[in-house]
Amino acid sequence: TVVIRMRLADSDFKGRNAFGTSDKTFALRRREADEFYATVIPQDLSADAQNVMRQGFAGMLWSKQFCHYVIKDWLRGDPDNPRPPQERQKGRNHQWTHLYNADVISMPDKWEYPWYAAWDLAFHCIPLALVDPDFAKEQLTLMLREWYMHPNGQIPAYEWAFGDVNPPVHAWAAWRAYKIDKKRTGRGDREFLKRIFHKLMLNFTWWVNRKDAEGMNIFQGGFLGLDNIGVFDRGAPLPTGGYLEQSDGTSWMAMYTLNLLAIALELVKEEPCYEDLASKFWEHFIYIAHAMSHRGHNRMGLWNEEDGFFYDVLKLPDGSQFPMKIRSMVGLIPLFAVETLEPDVLDRLPDFKRRLEWFIDNRPDLTESFACMRSEGMGERRLLSIANQDQLRRILNYMLDEREFLSPYGIRALSQFHRENPYSLHVNGTEHRVDYEPGESLTGVFGGNSNWRGPIWFPVNFLLVESLQKFHHYLGNDFKVEFPTGSGDMKT
Repeated sequence: TVVIRMRLADSDFKGRNAFGTSDKTFALRRREADEFYATVIPQDLSADAQNVMRQGFAGMLWSKQFCHYVIKDWLRGDPDNPRPPQERQKGRNHQWTHLYNADVISMPDKWEYPWYAAWDLAFHCIPLALVDPDFAKEQLTLMLREWYMHPNGQIPAYEWAFGDVNPPVHAWAAWRAYKIDKKRTGRGDREFLKRIFHKLMLNFTWWVNRKDAEGMNIFQGGFLGLDNIGVFDRGAPLPTGGYLEQSDGTSWMAMYTLNLLAIALELVKEEPCYEDLASKFWEHFIYIAHAMSHRGHNRMGLWNEEDGFFYDVLKLPDGSQFPMKIRSMVGLIPLFAVETLEPDVLDRLPDFKRRLEWFIDNRPDLTESFACMRSEGMGERRLLSIANQDQLRRILNYMLDEREFLSPYGIRALSQFHRENPYSLHVNGTEHRVDYEPGESLTGVFGGNSNWRGPIWFPVNFLLVESLQKFHHYLGNDFKVEFPTGSGDMKT
């Protein structure tokens, strides 16, 4: 090992030792860092676990990069060089001429993946909020600023295809970052919450207007970051024609409405004008949850009563439809759409409570097929959830089965069931398959090295844990499920 010491200075050090105090300065900086992390990392963890957590923070803080990408200049080319090929005018990102990136941005890994991705960044901001809440809030707000967000309200996905569609997790991340910051400082940054709430409503409207083909509150998000977890590349036109009614896309939108509801209920504490918006997002959640479970008029819902699981539904041009019976994360994401309402919140907002009670009394056709808001649970809380108790049990029966989703290290993105039972669909003489692949993917979709078919992705596991906590917050200790499935052991 060779150690080289260098010092930046605005003058020379002739006749003096430039490094006379360096050991003392380094020791002081290390002690200050130790003191800071002692306030962030739980001290009841083992020394090894504390070190892992600190290394995780270091990785997050290291993976920042200055990103300078100006679409207008990219299309026009450098002034002193030959003009770029004409194909560039119709190439990737050409419709994002407003976009002007010149910021330090959190990257997935600035060595291996030196590009920003909006939904990855939203997950980054949760741990970053523990060590640098200002940076976390700035990053979330940045993606929604007018020189990033498209004028139509879409958030740029990532550098190579800003127009791709990622799950709308920005509202969830903003709400979590706000609560983390409030818990650590004792004061909620309402200015941040208001600013981002208004921008999020623009993005929410884009989703509703652009990704709901029939106006029936069933969403076709497209790619949605799940790479090759399905039969087709969901970001491209389907080889069958028609379109997919997506369980995950619709569930992400239901979660989005509940996130915006939670933010509105926080803001209404000091500004009554947000009460109407709370009612708006509560009712929008009702419409989405109802549509997932029951379409009516010979339309197929996304809940499959026979299997006890949520599936995507393929709608063909001739009007026929059938569920894509793949047991994947697509059927677990509906669990993310869950929230509880505290009784004091309802008592404090009589107009919101009156509207809620009226809706339950007068629109049983919309509220009967999923979790009832009228039944009071533990602590007299109300539950907002796509999955009712019976559906929750049946979904968890798959999720907590070691032969299906449950692995020793977390929840798989694709059930191990498909190792012996691959899903196959024949279209125009071509077979499209989904196999359980715990290593690198064997399919060429997305370059062949996409890893959703079997491996475990941490952020969605985090969301599953958070969702189960919310269900328990309402259901309490009396509601138990078999864990692992088939073991006979019942757990809360």
